[in-house]
This record gives sequence, structure tokens and C-alpha cells, in this order.
Amino acid sequence: MSKNDLKKQSVEKWYVERFRRFEASLNGSSRTPFHRVRRKAIEHFERLGFPTTRDEEWKYTSVAPLTAQWFDMAAAAGTRAEIDLSPFLFEGMDCSLLVFVDGFFSEKLSLLSPSSGVTLGSLREAFQRGDARVNDYLAALAPLEKEAFTALNTAFTRDGSFVYVEKNVAVDQLLHIVHLFSGQKNELALHPRTLIIAGEGSRFRYAESFHHLDGGVYFQNTVSEVFVQENASVEYIKIQDESRSAFHISNLNVRQERNSRFNSVYIDLGGGLVRNNLNVTLNDSNCETHLFGFYLGGENQLIDNHTFIDHAKPNCFSNELYKGILGGRAKGVFNGKILVRPDAQKTNALQSNKTLLLSRDASINAKPQLKIYADDVKCTHGATIGQLDEEALFYLRSRGIDLNSAMAMLRYVFVSDVFASIPLPEAQQKLADMILRRLKTIETENGDGPKE
Repeated sequence: MSKNDLKKQSVEKWYVERFRRFEASLNGSSRTPFHRVRRKAIEHFERLGFPTTRDEEWKYTSVAPLTAQWFDMAAAAGTRAEIDLSPFLFEGMDCSLLVFVDGFFSEKLSLLSPSSGVTLGSLREAFQRGDARVNDYLAALAPLEKEAFTALNTAFTRDGSFVYVEKNVAVDQLLHIVHLFSGQKNELALHPRTLIIAGEGSRFRYAESFHHLDGGVYFQNTVSEVFVQENASVEYIKIQDESRSAFHISNLNVRQERNSRFNSVYIDLGGGLVRNNLNVTLNDSNCETHLFGFYLGGENQLIDNHTFIDHAKPNCFSNELYKGILGGRAKGVFNGKILVRPDAQKTNALQSNKTLLLSRDASINAKPQLKIYADDVKCTHGATIGQLDEEALFYLRSRGIDLNSAMAMLRYVFVSDVFASIPLPEAQQKLADMILRRLKTIETENGDGPKE
């Protein structure tokens, strides 16, 4: 069926037709237990359809530009003679690398350091060897029945990252998962999957970054599931620097058990339309959760962060801080929801969202939400929107600092507490340098540059 034929029906039918072709290409893989989950997922997607602004969770974010495109599945990774990874890595830091090009694992570019008690590699390879842990955990957290993008990713899951850290194993080396879009063919849909299982008493850190080589229009639809078992600790950094013509949809689902700790830092710099869903369930007592985020938008970017923290059990602590800087005609959305269930006494939950608007046409829709069904809790939330402090700007200018540098410095100070939460000095330095460069030019890029 051609694109013209399908356009007479719906974009959903296009993806259902792509799934039939994808299923036929799987050969023996279509007989694995997970393929039954794929089939169920495409049925849910067909039933749900893409969300619209009539859906409360998508009230401020229209996916119409995405559904106007007809994306194909990548048949193979882009073939380039050489790919230089250095611009995307943390200089001077020893890391294990999992690299994916156009959604396909690249053994050539990856660097996996063997470590006792750790299973680390491609999800596709785990499928092929019949790893029982994949069947037990994959798609156990991701909400297929009610989230269309998660259902679509699950239906087309072919490759991704698989990490299993055994009980009481502390992994000192960072894992860096790098996703690259080669740009050799446009209008591709990529559906990477990540499965992280941190066993009881384990400690693990990983970073995930999304980049492009030559720009282009593409659809990055990623889903991650993270299981943090009793007394385990997981730290996560996400850097999103996609093409300004790209669509980036991210769904991360985390479940924490007793006495566990989860820390995440989201950095959003690129993408034309970006939506991050981050859902954390504190599934037992004495859990600790920290969610930090920074978004920098210019031109016509739309960056939407939706977070949900489910306090299901007592004596847990969550702390959430998201900050944004928007210039040009950029639009931001922050929706942070905290649920405190009746059994979750002694909950302590903090939430804050602060945004700087650098132009008259930039905007932010902030919606902090608390749903509290317990009576012995401490919960606070707030959202502020503002501009740069003119007195502080005058002070820096009076000390001989040029206007662009002074404004960049003030903007960086505004978000410095988010970057201070990054547990890796090498990552802090790389991001600080990158952000300062972009903060100097964000208004100029949008035709509204600062004037002496």
C-alpha cells in the first residue's frame, strides 16, 4: 500500500502497515515470546491513535506536525566510512560505550569493558540468545494500554540497550549509551529501547545522549524501563541534542523498591518537537528520588516535560527541580504531578519549575499538581516565570564584561544548581562549556540579538 493510498485513511494505518512488513522481516524472531507483546502493542496503538490537544495530558502540545509526516523504519544503519564520536563523549573519562546508529547497535563503534557481575550489551543479542530476564522484565513497566508512543515503540522494538547488574555489585565505570542519526536518509522512525535492572544492593551510573550527524527530519521514539531493586542506587544523565527538524518522544518508567535511590538529570537542547515523559513509582518505604532538568529552546522549538512521581508507600522523599531558558518563538511545557497514596504517610515531596523568557514571543505553560490522600506529609510545589535581573546585568557590564558574555553568565548562574546535581565532573564541564556557548547566541540565532 502506497503513502498516497494510506493518506486517504489515517497516519495510524500507515504504521500498522509498516508493522506487517516489519513482522515479515523478523524471520525466526517472530516466534520469540516477546513478539506476542509486539502484536498486542500494535493493537493498542491502533485503538489509541496519536494524542491530540483534546487529551488533557497533551493539552499544550500538538503532535500534528509529527503526524503530518510519514516515517519509514530504517532497514539498516547508515553506512559511513568513519564516524568521529569525540564531540559526543566526555573528554578524559573512562566509559563503556554502547553506540547505536539509526537505531542499530554498532559493534565497531562500541566499547564494552567486561565487568564481573554485569551483563551489558545489545537488546537484540539478548533476544537472540533467549535471555530469560528480557522476557521477565521487558514491557513490565511501560504502559502499552494507555500511551500511544510507548505502544508504537514496543511494537517496533528490535534493538536497544540491556543492562543487568547483579546483587551487591558496585559498577564504578560509567556506561554511556550514544544514539546517532546518520542523516543519510530522511523521514526515518527510530524506536530504541532500554532495559536497566539494578539488583539488590547494587550501584550503577549511566548516561544516554541523542545526536545527529547531518541534521534532517526524523522521528526518535525512545522507551526505557529501569528497575531499582532493594538498597540499590541508579544515577542517570540524559542529553538530548537532536536536529532542529527532528521529533523526539521519550518515555522513561522507573520502579524503586525499599531503601533504593534514583537520580536523573535531563538536558534538552535540540529537537523541533520534544516530549519527555518521566514516571517514577516509589514502590516501597524509605525510597529517595531526585529529578533535575534543564531545557534551552529557541526559534520555533517546543519542549514539553511531563513528570509523575507516585508515592505508593510511607517514609519516602522526592525532590524535583526543572529550569528552562526560552528565546525566539520557543514554547515550553512543564507538567509535574505528585501522587501521595493513602498508605504513603511521612512523605516528603518537593517540586519546583522556573523559567526565563528572553523574548516577547517565547512562552511557557507550567502546571504543577499535587494529589494527596495521606494526612501526615510535607509537600510543596511552585512555578515561576521571569526575565534577567537588570541590576545584575548592569553590574557585570560596569566591570568591563561585554553584553553577550554578561547575559550568558547570568543565564548560566540561573541554571547552575541543576548542573551541580550532575555527579560526574567531566560531564559537568562538557555541558557547562556547551551551554555557555549557546547562551551567548540564543537570541542572535532567533533574530532578536542583544544590542550594545
